[in-house]
Amino acid sequence: MIRELQDHGSTLLHGARDDHAGRDGYPVPIYRVVVDGRDISTLIIPRLIRLELTDNRGMEADQFSLSLSDHDGLLELPPRGATIRVWLGWSTTGLVDKGSYIVDEVEHSGTPDVLDIRARSADLRKTLKKKRERSFHATTLGTILQSLAETYDLQPLIDPTLAAVPVAHLDQANESDANLITRLGEDNDAVATVKAGRLLFFPRDGGRAASGASLGHAYLNRQDGDRHSYLQADRDNYEGVRAYYYDLDSAKKEQVVAGNGDTLMELRHTYGDRDTALRTAQAHWRRLQRGKASFRYTLAQGRPDLIPEMTYTVSGMKAEIDGVIWQGSHVQHSLTAEGGLSTSLDLESQLADFEIAELADGTSGYTGVVAWYRASETGKEDKVTAGDQHNPRHLTALYATKASAKQAVEKEYARLKASA
Repeated sequence: MIRELQDHGSTLLHGARDDHAGRDGYPVPIYRVVVDGRDISTLIIPRLIRLELTDNRGMEADQFSLSLSDHDGLLELPPRGATIRVWLGWSTTGLVDKGSYIVDEVEHSGTPDVLDIRARSADLRKTLKKKRERSFHATTLGTILQSLAETYDLQPLIDPTLAAVPVAHLDQANESDANLITRLGEDNDAVATVKAGRLLFFPRDGGRAASGASLGHAYLNRQDGDRHSYLQADRDNYEGVRAYYYDLDSAKKEQVVAGNGDTLMELRHTYGDRDTALRTAQAHWRRLQRGKASFRYTLAQGRPDLIPEMTYTVSGMKAEIDGVIWQGSHVQHSLTAEGGLSTSLDLESQLADFEIAELADGTSGYTGVVAWYRASETGKEDKVTAGDQHNPRHLTALYATKASAKQAVEKEYARLKASA
């Protein structure tokens, strides 16, 4: 019976290709699913209800789910711990490797009878979550990450600038290695994750791999999608972040501030040195800025090549959406028998790469405005200004064009003058 199902699935697959050929190149969703080395793609075709993949950023595990019709009761329940490897794509462009997953949940329900299989990315092994007690002293961030990678036979791909960051002292107290990697990423405003047998650690500033190579940039327009949601919120409206540290020379508790302004978020932890405190404050400040604008976009025709951390520009929406460069945080690919292959993107505004290391000087009034944009000719960042630049307000988003940056600067400068 299983052989008959496979033959039937193969017939359907060839039929889809023949139908595609008859439509003069009209794209048809295609996929490949391999369980413990056995290709079950043709078996799935007549039973598929939904196949879903979620690519997450950082150490949050990527997720895979598969819902199949078991109307005839012939499906076998896969064992927990089975390895599933998945490819998605289109008949016109081919398949994209979407990685490996370990089955951790199997559910059978009815009626009608449905088999649900849920799995998580294979790279986030249980051993990464084992809690440890140890300390690191007088070392570098790169040395710590290299040691973690060697423990799990992972290939370390670490941004050279981040690798050179000095670490005076770091305690890992009843904390898993997965949590430690996440914490190091948060404290250094870095993407920290394990993917495809690699430990990746690189700046969260524009879709770059640890090698320095670009992850790519995607251009989207209104016609590409069928649903969108834009949110701009100043829930806390912090203008900076304050962190404390112990100064060994003076034996006093001192403070540093990333950003400037009067409304500051205070970090609870007291750090061992000024550089660590400031670097952590900067990371938290940048994270606050990213959270002020978010954009969710669903592509009617899925793009399995899209992944978190890529950058995006959008056209055909509101000026506030089109005018900035976006960066991916979560990407979900969904394939259904009726709806085909679609992709949903969770995006956040990318930040300009300007210096925020100065201490706050206590001034409360801005004298001007500055904004940064990415020049299309060179790919480098440049700025536009308005007013006196003695104490300017920085617009933190990275704008897509000089025109959109100029428009934002003029609008904010007019608001500042009106409120003066």
